[in-house]
Amino acid sequence: MPRSAPRASTRLGYRDRHGRGIRSAVTGPHLPMLRTRIDFFDACVASAVEYLRALWPEELTGVRIDVASFPPGEQGPDGVDRWRTDARTRRVVLYRVPIQRLAILHRDDDWHRRSYIESCVFRAVAELLGKDPWDIAPERYRHF
Repeated sequence: MPRSAPRASTRLGYRDRHGRGIRSAVTGPHLPMLRTRIDFFDACVASAVEYLRALWPEELTGVRIDVASFPPGEQGPDGVDRWRTDARTRRVVLYRVPIQRLAILHRDDDWHRRSYIESCVFRAVAELLGKDPWDIAPERYRHF
């Protein structure tokens, strides 16, 4: 007796292969979703920028802070750029991969990674404003 093909309407809207049920997330229903390095980096940058905007609201009005993966073009004379500032357009671009991959930390944990990312944000914004990083973030800036 020939088997009939399943109707298309029964297969729309979900993935039920071989009668095993609908697929779930890789982490499972009882575990939190995985946090990626990109998510961690974005959260650190957002936290640092929010802190700076609260401290320096007038100076940072109209300043745009972006994140890009890599710096464009060739390597500069000082090595790979971690950020680039443009005073004319009041823009800071942070380069995620060089900041994450070229960091030399004496302890590789979330706190030290977060502190390093924040220090890059503070130094980049200080460069744009023509100030010292210690002056713009006196309670939070850590020199790496």
